[in-house]
Amino acid sequence: MLSSFDGLPRTPVVHFKLWMYAAVLRVLTSAVARCESWEDLFERFPFLAYYNNELAGSGIGGADTSDALVQWVDAILAWEAATDTHLPLRALRQAGALDADALALLMTIGLPDEDPRFGVVFDWLQGEIGQKRPTAGLLAAWWDGALASTSVHAQARRLHELGLIQPVHADGPRVERSFQIAPAMWDAARGDVHDEPAGGLHHTPANRLVSLGDLIGVPDLLTSLSRLPSLIAAGECDAVVIRGPRHNGRGTVAGALARALGRGLLEIRGPLRPDDERWRTLGPLATLLQAVPLLRLDIGPGEAADVPRLHGSDAPLAIVLGRHGGVTGSAVERAIALFVDPPNPAARARHWAAACEETPVDAIDHVAERFRLTAGNIRRAARIARSRARLAGRTAITSADVQDAARTLNREALDALATHVTTPADWSHVAVAPHTRRELAELERRCRVRERLGAAVGPALAPQLTCGVRALLSGPSGVGKSMVARALATSLQMDLYVVNIAAILNKYVGETEKNLNDLFARAEELDVMLLLDEGDALLTARTSVSSANDRYANFETNFLLQRIESFEGILVITSNAAERIDGAFQRRLDIVIEFTAPEPPERLAIWDVHLPENHSVPYAALAEVASRCVMTGGQIRNAVLHAGALAIDEGGRVTAAHVQAAVEREYRKAGAVCPLRVAVHA
Repeated sequence: MLSSFDGLPRTPVVHFKLWMYAAVLRVLTSAVARCESWEDLFERFPFLAYYNNELAGSGIGGADTSDALVQWVDAILAWEAATDTHLPLRALRQAGALDADALALLMTIGLPDEDPRFGVVFDWLQGEIGQKRPTAGLLAAWWDGALASTSVHAQARRLHELGLIQPVHADGPRVERSFQIAPAMWDAARGDVHDEPAGGLHHTPANRLVSLGDLIGVPDLLTSLSRLPSLIAAGECDAVVIRGPRHNGRGTVAGALARALGRGLLEIRGPLRPDDERWRTLGPLATLLQAVPLLRLDIGPGEAADVPRLHGSDAPLAIVLGRHGGVTGSAVERAIALFVDPPNPAARARHWAAACEETPVDAIDHVAERFRLTAGNIRRAARIARSRARLAGRTAITSADVQDAARTLNREALDALATHVTTPADWSHVAVAPHTRRELAELERRCRVRERLGAAVGPALAPQLTCGVRALLSGPSGVGKSMVARALATSLQMDLYVVNIAAILNKYVGETEKNLNDLFARAEELDVMLLLDEGDALLTARTSVSSANDRYANFETNFLLQRIESFEGILVITSNAAERIDGAFQRRLDIVIEFTAPEPPERLAIWDVHLPENHSVPYAALAEVASRCVMTGGQIRNAVLHAGALAIDEGGRVTAAHVQAAVEREYRKAGAVCPLRVAVHA
């Protein structure tokens, strides 16, 4: 037999109203029992007459009809069965294993939120005690046996477990406790959709998510994603773990999967604390919003997060993770893991083209090859680069625009662990022996081809390679190792960051490893070069374990060893005590370059690039200083600074006398005798 509601549009708003009237029906039948007649009730609460007339006009009957509530609920269920449209309350009832009693009870608790006048009715029914929300005692008197017959206390407990209701007064006797519905739940139940349904939760509807066909990624990942919806529909997968670097499209992949399932995305933002209320509400709220719940976790190396089963959800749980750490728990017992690799040059070119559609990128293939950014950082950098180009009045984005944009990306977290080197250098500033220069040229070549090297080796070696380059520059202090790192960064058009060892090391167990992992992860994501100056402080050889301190020091060394090996960026390590470095580190370094003290030709070149162009030191005098005075590049730098200060004080140019005075000062600092017995400026 057709339901009396068949003529009503099958929408979430109408469905919500039908269930709300089921609650009104129960309130009316209970309220009239306290009055002499219906007229007496309507005289006391005139607005109830309107609701009763609406019920009576439905064709099923008003509150005075025998078994009115049972008939009303049966009519709703029949009306529901005739549509496949998403009805939030129906989806919640099915996903949360709720019966009609529980749903009607939920709507009764929420009546004061829909029509505040019901609060006055509840207060009157409870003896006018100033309580405008129904208490557990009142609900028990109404609902026990009304439809199915599970006790109100059991139903209320289940609604509370799902985060649907919250106790208002939880410290009194059970019968005096009152309840309210979480505002986000009530809005979602009536079909009101918001981007921020509750604090720390963000909702994106399906029509604003990227489709699977529009994803830019490797074919294997796209193929796996296209097959996932059928596995989920078959009940073979109830969680998807998406791993990869930060800002690399992990959330976009989760969104594309949600859209393929015909759903939006409901994401928990910010750290998830123990007993976080958001976790209890995530499943039911995602069900009401027809969304996939998304949880982002930031887990350190060697750590694992326990993720309990998400109740009240009719969609798979999506979990976004970094490269390290793991997840355990009942929520991931049947999880499928996907890895989102950083885009290769071809994919980066497609990302740049998609992000800069209105403002094309000059030499886009060169930009894609040069700037090894993650997918998300390409999109962020593209917006900045586009603005810079327009500000300069250009119709296309240049490589310089991209470099400036990459430099201005959000780097606060990296800046806390490393220091940006703002003084560039180039190879003309580097004076080294010919064999050392050849090694430096090889280092630069290795950095430029690091992404293509896998295609030039055999199948046994290619899978072992990463895009990382690890170089050790060893030699005495002052021979130009740091200068070489700056010149290399300038040549590669990369930003150089010096690792702040004091900020990395931490006395608390495990914190040093977390800091190191965060440093390397952000350097990979932002494509910057790292300089570990005097690296032997971190890379010292492991020792025998004689105390807890030795054990933890070895743990740190082991972790750093593993993380350097997996690092996909460019890392330059300098050391003037290479013999102190653990042998395992040296075996994992790609290039080791030994620097020696400069010979006379190199010393002359260093003097030449450090002195000002307008100096008045004769070439012969400078050659004699370079030949007779055995100095490192650092000592020559200090001597030039002192000579310049003397020249400024005298108001003239740098002369041979200034140079000799500065050289003699450097020898005195070293406790040695200067070999320049005769003035070189004669």
